[in-house]
Amino acid sequence: MTFKSALLGATALLALPTLAFAADISFSEVPFAADDAAKRAVIASDKIVIDGTEYAIGYNVLARTGDKIGEGTFGALVDENGAIVTEEDGSEALSVDADFTSLLPVGDKLYSITHFESRPGAMYVSELHQDADGKLTPVSTKPVEFKDLGGLWVPCAGSVTPWGTHLGSEEYPADAEAIEKAASLEDIDDYYFPMVRFFGVDPAKMDIAQFRTVFNPYAYGFPTEITVSEDGTAKAAKHYAMGRVAVELAYVMPDQKTAYISDDGTNVGLFKFVADEAGDLSAGTLYAAKWVQTSAENGGAATLEWVDLGHATDAEIAEAIAKKPAFSDIFEATDLGEGDTCADGFAPSNAEGVKQCLKVKPGMEAVASRIETRRYASMMGASTEFRKMEGITFNPDTNQLYVAMSEVAKGMEAGDKRDLASRDAIQLPENKCGTVFALDVDRDYNATTMKALISGKPMSEEAIAAAADPNCDSAHNMCGAAAEANSCDINGIANPDNITYMPGTNTLIIGEDTGSGHQNDVIWAMNLGSGELTRVFSTPYGSETTSPYFYPNIGGHAYIMAVVQHPYGESDEDKMQDAADARAYVGYIGPMPALDAK
Repeated sequence: MTFKSALLGATALLALPTLAFAADISFSEVPFAADDAAKRAVIASDKIVIDGTEYAIGYNVLARTGDKIGEGTFGALVDENGAIVTEEDGSEALSVDADFTSLLPVGDKLYSITHFESRPGAMYVSELHQDADGKLTPVSTKPVEFKDLGGLWVPCAGSVTPWGTHLGSEEYPADAEAIEKAASLEDIDDYYFPMVRFFGVDPAKMDIAQFRTVFNPYAYGFPTEITVSEDGTAKAAKHYAMGRVAVELAYVMPDQKTAYISDDGTNVGLFKFVADEAGDLSAGTLYAAKWVQTSAENGGAATLEWVDLGHATDAEIAEAIAKKPAFSDIFEATDLGEGDTCADGFAPSNAEGVKQCLKVKPGMEAVASRIETRRYASMMGASTEFRKMEGITFNPDTNQLYVAMSEVAKGMEAGDKRDLASRDAIQLPENKCGTVFALDVDRDYNATTMKALISGKPMSEEAIAAAADPNCDSAHNMCGAAAEANSCDINGIANPDNITYMPGTNTLIIGEDTGSGHQNDVIWAMNLGSGELTRVFSTPYGSETTSPYFYPNIGGHAYIMAVVQHPYGESDEDKMQDAADARAYVGYIGPMPALDAK
């Protein structure tokens, strides 16, 4: 069974041109997790129909947190010397926060890199064996080394570049201004503290001087690129020239120069990087989007203008970061005046929800643009009102980019307290169930418009009450406790996170990261022509579906990577029956026949 969400009122659909596609596909439907057994399970579509022929598929687990693969322990967090760090109770730190997982054919071998969204963060490079039927099995695993880069911080989603490298991320960088002003550790967000383990410091025993000695807030918050050699050697780089934000992911367009960067958080921006040379992200010009609203209807629409933030290279920004600058080395800061005005020479910023007047110190423009990217973008007039910007993918069939916003709220609403009086660019109705936007791009891969494609449908209090009624129509699978546990319509999306497009099939894959929206996070396949949504993956209580990513042809087979992050960890902790159930799952939906666009 599939659901036409337009009929359910769960979406606003963007009209798309009628096109011929290489393959007509449909997935078998995963039922809504209506009972306790289903809510504990990982379930995927068991069939795909391609041009009328049915193929058996399913969810295949590659590894779970703590698995021993060859000589390595999958998901163990390590320090700068490669030793496993410990938790407060002295146990080895094994991350349940698996995220983006790539597939990388290199020569005659196949490798995979998996993110672990922790502090310190970790990436594991695993060699995989592919059999004749397309089944993948891990052979070995080991952590990617980040010692020369000061460690890895909260790696979230990612992508694969057109030239076959792994493009990762660092999310939620620290507030350098707050750290500089802090008089004691109590004045600093303790979210940052576990990172010091990378440097051999015990966070329970450190003082503020030790923390400041090892922790450089400006060292984190960048796209990361991993190049894997055929022998399994993985070389990491951080692309400082692409800017420092809460990088959900960076996605490189087919020209191999233009990359779009999503920024997760509150009062954040949308960024575009144009490299100097194709296939080389180490130098280029950074831009930030200015939203010029054209409609607030059906999820909203705007034209986009791009504010030039200047040119930089990795090398020059790395040199600046190594000097451990303080916030006050980059900016002069004062309070906003009446009507959010600033004194001469200062410009207003509302980035990150902090309203202030800023002036860049002489000669620090390039540094400010790359290590205080949001604030600098806001000063330059870009829109820093976005909320929870997540996945990005590109549809080459219609020349559209898709960006997921897991929640439309706060700075995206009209008159929000975080908005500048002189600049309230985004004025949309609140939608806590989120929206996926479609962006038209021109022949130079410059995004020109942004319009809601599909939105989740919040359940009203009246609807929840009606569904909880004993006489509710159970055929809709939204009765009793199910209604109370899902604040977004179960037959539509809730808090869209990472997305991927299947070229040649007119199919967009949408993963969820939802708390109260849906009790069990799912992955949907959306037919962009009809608007039909098919549930293709369902996860256990308290999980997040992280970074679904489509590979049309790996050794003659297609795969959708699908990761289950922190089962029982975000909600319903009391329902966990065995500690082992909390281990993350890394795997794929498939294998499918190769689905190269023809």
